[in-house]
Amino acid sequence: MKKIEAIIRPEVFAKVREGLAQEGLDGLSISEIAGCGRQEGRTGLFRGNSYSMEFSQKLKLEMVVDNSKVQAILDVLLRDASTGEVGDGKIFIYPVEQAIRIRTKELGSVAID
Repeated sequence: MKKIEAIIRPEVFAKVREGLAQEGLDGLSISEIAGCGRQEGRTGLFRGNSYSMEFSQKLKLEMVVDNSKVQAILDVLLRDASTGEVGDGKIFIYPVEQAIRIRTKELGSVAID
């Protein structure tokens, strides 16, 4: 099993979610986050005053999947989350030692299906 974390632009989420659903991924967690990277913030305008926005709003998707689904999930993320612009995000993949469904006490891949 692997944990996939993807940091993406909020505006691409609907397309990414649709692609993940087509791959059979039903469960994921979403967090609204703010961050900075190569885009180095931007300048905004509010009531005639300019101000610096150091952090960009992003979504962090987290999912634990069976090893056999990892490449399909990556393909969806790379295809649907990309705008070709700086700030499209990042994907991180971690090994998962064990998963346990609390309600039924099921272990391993069964717990994440």
